[in-house]
Amino acid sequence: MGEVVGAGLLSHVPTIVLPEADRLDLNEGKEISLVTGLEQLRAEVFDKLDYDTVVVLDSHWATTVEFVVTAHERRTGLYTSEELPRGMCRMPYDFDGDPELAHAIASHQETHQTWITPIDDENLPIFYATLNLWTYLGVPGKRWVSIGVCQTADTEDFLRLGRALGDGIRDAGRKVLLIASGALSHTFWPLRELRSHEASDPVHIFSAQARAADAERIDWFKQGDHARVLTTMPEFLKVKPEAKFGHYLMMIGALGEERCTAPGRQYGDYENAIGTGQVHLWFDRPAQGWTTAT
Repeated sequence: MGEVVGAGLLSHVPTIVLPEADRLDLNEGKEISLVTGLEQLRAEVFDKLDYDTVVVLDSHWATTVEFVVTAHERRTGLYTSEELPRGMCRMPYDFDGDPELAHAIASHQETHQTWITPIDDENLPIFYATLNLWTYLGVPGKRWVSIGVCQTADTEDFLRLGRALGDGIRDAGRKVLLIASGALSHTFWPLRELRSHEASDPVHIFSAQARAADAERIDWFKQGDHARVLTTMPEFLKVKPEAKFGHYLMMIGALGEERCTAPGRQYGDYENAIGTGQVHLWFDRPAQGWTTAT
């Protein structure tokens, strides 16, 4: 039987793939700790754990009438962002996919009363919420799969996808790392103001309310209090978490939801990205498994 051997809520902000000189220029001469955090995470987790496949829950991939999971044997090409082509331009990528896992996940859609479609079209776009993290964390020989965040879904829908994901991983016999790729609070500064808020200091988060909501949840994550994160989702939605926080909700749906008590380990600092709240948190597999009752 397969299992999730580790999981993370990770930031994919475009600044992490800019040249170092540009990063320092934007951040008052200091390195962005989201960069050093990913480098540390690579060394301590991705280079050391025994795993087969990384599944990225991609907050930038907005589907509409279903969840979609990539089912390619291999994905390769050059990526230029439609959103930020100046900073993310002709980025090469080349990694194996995991079609067996993709189909195993989709096979559980009826059980969990949702809609999941595996797609292996070679022209299917890739998104930087996947690619930026692969750039730092991709290990040769490891498979990578992405699942989109359905824009018509709500909290319960995301959890249902996560339940199907967990079942598919077990059926496929894979050892999997899950990445919930996305932000906490997610409101940008308006264009005429945002260049005054590019530094990573959290003082630049869009509002004090958003900063406080993020801080609460980071504390709960570190305590392993996923139940509290889930019960307070209506309050958190008021500060507009990225993609309705679907990336995290799909992840925790695969890990037991409110029964999961895995504490988070932070890599780097909590940082601003033109108004949005960004953090790297990693959840190790508890010795007793993911679904210990609180």
